[in-house]
Amino acid sequence: MFFDIVEIVLPVFLVILLGWFLRRIGLIDDLFLRQVNRLVYYVCLPLLLFYKIATADFGSNFNVTLVAATMTCVVIGFLVSYGYAAWRRYPPEKLGTFAQGSFRGNLAYMGLAIVFNAYGDEGLTRASVLMGFLVPLYNLLAVSALLLPHRHAAEGRGWRFWSMQVIENPLILAACLGLVWSYFSWSLPVVLERGLNISTGMTLPLALLSLGGAFSLNRLRGDLICAGMAMATKLLWMPLLAFVLLRLGGVSGLDLHVGVLLSAAPTAMATFIMAQQMKGDSELAGSIVVMSTAASSLSYTLILFLLRTVV
Repeated sequence: MFFDIVEIVLPVFLVILLGWFLRRIGLIDDLFLRQVNRLVYYVCLPLLLFYKIATADFGSNFNVTLVAATMTCVVIGFLVSYGYAAWRRYPPEKLGTFAQGSFRGNLAYMGLAIVFNAYGDEGLTRASVLMGFLVPLYNLLAVSALLLPHRHAAEGRGWRFWSMQVIENPLILAACLGLVWSYFSWSLPVVLERGLNISTGMTLPLALLSLGGAFSLNRLRGDLICAGMAMATKLLWMPLLAFVLLRLGGVSGLDLHVGVLLSAAPTAMATFIMAQQMKGDSELAGSIVVMSTAASSLSYTLILFLLRTVV
């Protein structure tokens, strides 16, 4: 069983390591990584989400308890982390960044890759449907976490501007379109379906390569103790809370595993970008991303082992 789990987790991190190695030897550079990130974010991932959700049997792959429990887990993670940081009287830029780093997981780059490696196309489809509900919630709470500490400031962009950033998010648009398509059981033209099948095959490899290329220990700056607390919350407490909520709701089997594995995804790179744009602590955000991404190789191994032995 141990070697089975290693065969699930290790290939994902080997591709990340390959991206890091190619960046170190200069075969790929910052310009390439920026272009790949834009390609993945605006084209590849939206196509993958739409394709997997639209071609799924909505009745078989939509579990309302799974969706409700995982969304509840995210909301609790946001409220607890934000409340703790406010209680500790963190400065506004640190407060929002700590909260965002504690609950916002890298579903698109890491969560989907681990689920696909563990459970194949069936797991990827379930994860994509679930992600269709989680991505809008993640974006809404992430914007809230960074705006609320500055709500009394005279300057800054208002709620209307940032709500448009949520509404116009390509992942949200693709997921919503896919959910509607799947719900009404519309069929895709054969030519389009085959084209999507080919084009979406590049999504996860490109996402992992770009994640590895952007990985840098130089981002380990600022309050590392605070970053470590956010990392522990994201990698340990969030999946544990998800497991408890899912079991209380009677969720088992593949749905349980998918819900826990997505909840265990390391902190998203988007937290670093948003911290830079919205008066957050970018040094703290960078540290959380680097630490949680590196440590997730161990946490995912432990979680998969527990899921396969205890459940």
